Amino acid sequence: MSTVVTPNTEQKMAEIADKVRRGERLTLEDGVYLYESDDILTIGQLANEVNLRKNGKKVYFIENMSLYFTNVCESHCAFCSFRKDQGEEGAYTLSGEEMVAFVEQHITPGVREFHIVGGHNNHVPFQYYVDSLKALKERFPDVTLKAYTAAEIEFFTRLSGLSTKEVLVELQKAGLQSLTGGGAEILSDQYREKMKVEKANVQQYLDVHRTAHELGMKTPTTMLYGSIESYEDRIRHMIQIRELQDETGGFSVFIPLSMQPRNKNASIMRRNSAYEDLKTIAISRLMLDNIQHIKAYFINIGVQLTQVALTFGASDVHGTILKEQISHAAGAQTPEGLTLKELIWLVKGAGRIPVERDTFYNEIKVYE
Repeated sequence: MSTVVTPNTEQKMAEIADKVRRGERLTLEDGVYLYESDDILTIGQLANEVNLRKNGKKVYFIENMSLYFTNVCESHCAFCSFRKDQGEEGAYTLSGEEMVAFVEQHITPGVREFHIVGGHNNHVPFQYYVDSLKALKERFPDVTLKAYTAAEIEFFTRLSGLSTKEVLVELQKAGLQSLTGGGAEILSDQYREKMKVEKANVQQYLDVHRTAHELGMKTPTTMLYGSIESYEDRIRHMIQIRELQDETGGFSVFIPLSMQPRNKNASIMRRNSAYEDLKTIAISRLMLDNIQHIKAYFINIGVQLTQVALTFGASDVHGTILKEQISHAAGAQTPEGLTLKELIWLVKGAGRIPVERDTFYNEIKVYE
């Protein structure tokens, strides 16, 4: 077993390192300690060891497209710059046919997944959301539909009067194969009240994913960090995800999302530091021992930092995306997407093995 990169005489860090190497589960106190520690190299190396045990040097990505049927939303979450009110300048709601036409203009031959999210538009019926998926599935039957956040599903239950299970079954009939991971933000009702998260509460978010898992779906899940939450809030968030994973085994990947400022020209003091981003990815890998993959999301943290994150516990770099809108509306300064060649370059540049995957982490091609 390799030794820790940075000599560390603190007993607590030594105890945590021993736990990690013995495969023991870290506690709330352990996680908070790691966040409070400035020994990022030890934290990173421990996360790297865990990831190498789980995934070797393979790093996964998918050729996908991000699609947004509507930006009209009944919610007014404090951190969101994507949403619009009905009738507001820039507001839109696309029909299934309009989205199909957009995809036909922009799709590349290797695309395997449509990643679909949008506003909670209560000016259209639930059937609109069902028909949106149907239109895509009929035109592109071989592309996986990964659609809607748990918060959107909860919104659909209110819009339709159906139960969570009934909503998901109707969407599955239309072609839904996985949910997206968004809408989690920080799983704390106090946080959600302060940040005016006007959508699914903590229990509703978890219940939607639980139901999706019971229906046979594998789903991603997220954490939006870097605003008012405490380190303890972040660790409690991870523990709630870990506990649901113990119950269902349905989460395929955990995605820490770095909060973006509302202004693209905001100073670096309004953004999470690279130090904080790397530490969060590493701690996620150490806390979430029962989830196979941790994603480094280049849209939020940048391409070069994503490469570094691959030695801090990350084993996934998302996908080609094509014109991401939500983080960029909030001030992201990164590319709106990457090509297949650029993703391969990114992974190989970190000394790892790029693996093209499908939505469910089945390997399509290994680029040795």
